[in-house]
Amino acid sequence: MSHLDRRSFLTMRRKSGVPVTTPEEQVLEPIPQALADKLALRAASPPNTGLAPYTGPWTRNEVIHLLRRTLFGVTNADVAYFLGKTMQGAVDEILNAPYAPPEPPVNDYNNADFTDPDVPFGESFLDAAYNGGAEFYRAESVRAWWIRQMLGSSRSIREKMTLFWHNHLPVQFYEATFGSMLYRYLKTIRENSLGNFKTLMRAITLDPAMLFYLNGYLNSKDAPDENYAREIQELFVIGKDLPQYFTEDDVKAAARLLTGWTTDGFSTFFFTNLHDTGDKKFSAFYNNRVISGQSGTNAGNLELDAFLDMLFEQPEAARFVCRKIYRFFVFHEIDAQTEQNVIVPLAQIFRDSQYDIMPVLDTLFKSEHFFDQLNRGAVIKSPVDLVVGMFQHFGVQLPGDADIFDNFLISLQMGYTMSDMLQLPGDPPNVAGWQAYYQKPFLDKLWINTGTLPKRGKFTEIMVFYGYFGLNGSQSTIDVLAWASTLTTPNNVSALIDESLELLFGLPVTQTVKDTLKPILLSGLPNEAYWAAGWDLWESDPSNEMVAGALRTRLQAYLWRILQIEEFQLV
Repeated sequence: MSHLDRRSFLTMRRKSGVPVTTPEEQVLEPIPQALADKLALRAASPPNTGLAPYTGPWTRNEVIHLLRRTLFGVTNADVAYFLGKTMQGAVDEILNAPYAPPEPPVNDYNNADFTDPDVPFGESFLDAAYNGGAEFYRAESVRAWWIRQMLGSSRSIREKMTLFWHNHLPVQFYEATFGSMLYRYLKTIRENSLGNFKTLMRAITLDPAMLFYLNGYLNSKDAPDENYAREIQELFVIGKDLPQYFTEDDVKAAARLLTGWTTDGFSTFFFTNLHDTGDKKFSAFYNNRVISGQSGTNAGNLELDAFLDMLFEQPEAARFVCRKIYRFFVFHEIDAQTEQNVIVPLAQIFRDSQYDIMPVLDTLFKSEHFFDQLNRGAVIKSPVDLVVGMFQHFGVQLPGDADIFDNFLISLQMGYTMSDMLQLPGDPPNVAGWQAYYQKPFLDKLWINTGTLPKRGKFTEIMVFYGYFGLNGSQSTIDVLAWASTLTTPNNVSALIDESLELLFGLPVTQTVKDTLKPILLSGLPNEAYWAAGWDLWESDPSNEMVAGALRTRLQAYLWRILQIEEFQLV
């Protein structure tokens, strides 16, 4: 039974045996017209801005753009908060928000069909021995826990950077199903997500989950395994964007260099008798570098450090990673002008800082290029941005500690919703990550196809009218009255429409479109004054269910309509 089939173990909204559809099996839908118009403008006159500090206006529009790209979801309170700061102050706070390591996951998955034989309900499984019958549930618990970390990310970029590094340095949960090991992998990338890239690469190279996923634990002098040796060069550090790059002999030399490391899933060990002690010769791409073979208990560390030094001395390493950051946070295509004006100087900053990540993000998010009008509303939301952002924007609550099983179950349903849209956290399709971030010429357009577009619409409908249910009676759905109350003047129909579209839509819509929305809120009412009177009456007496019901019905119909409009799919 595949891991996808086993997802039916809690009778969620998924039919057993139905595989998740890949982009190759779907026909792409036409992109939203608003995006097509934006792309046409870019094609006619590409952005010529660079990394000079942005000195333009700092209004709600700029704040919303910054928050859309760096956080999950935008609330009116967030906009008001950051509007009270300078642009520099806002970026500084998003990048430097205090970090407290989250409480680790626990057994929240015991149910009528399965009980973990080694870990009591509510207790940590992180130190429990591997159990083949339990690891699927433990891994899913880690996934659900991770989704909740995204929901609780507040005004910090760390969780979005954790997702970025997971896409860049992926481990597929279903290939490495060991809950404790997967948690430690996420811990590695989260703790290093805003630190030093070279430090992160060293940590991930020796991370138990990565050693298992790319066969590093099997790599020995008698049977060198080239898997990780290839991917660290091709996908993680150097890339293949140059006409000439590393060679097959470089892969073989790196595989020999990395021999001797293994793991039990909890820790990493080095066995001297499995390590190739010969010299490792690299090609002209690496200036014909020779890494001297070492012996003894520290041989693996010495050669690994020399190998990483060699990789990071190659200027393409900085450019390659800066392109990945740019595609994730700014725009998916990089033309020659952007390469020259943004990527090259950004990569120099990366190298000058000895590969610290923070100066790169700080420079990028404070630049005139980032705030260029042509980069706003020019990207299709990823499924994670759509689902997590929906919960964040509307303040949808999970059961939390009140019912940790339903908390797990609803979090997991969020994950499977993302999976239906082709982005399940923990399971990118392969070691290269999600295709929407690298597969030309389609890139982010891969998110919307004949299979995923209806599911996006269905998700928004579910959240507006029903929400997700636990098995113990918990419900997570949009409280439309509570949401409308967060707006500045919810008793004014026109202001409510303007403000909600500003927060929810990646691009502005015409007054004609807005005029079609007003009758939804005024359904059956003679004029706008009746809406204002009804809202004021409810605010004075929230227990008046007759008034609350009338407002709720209209707001649900309004939200259902605007969340189906194509501009909602853009950031």
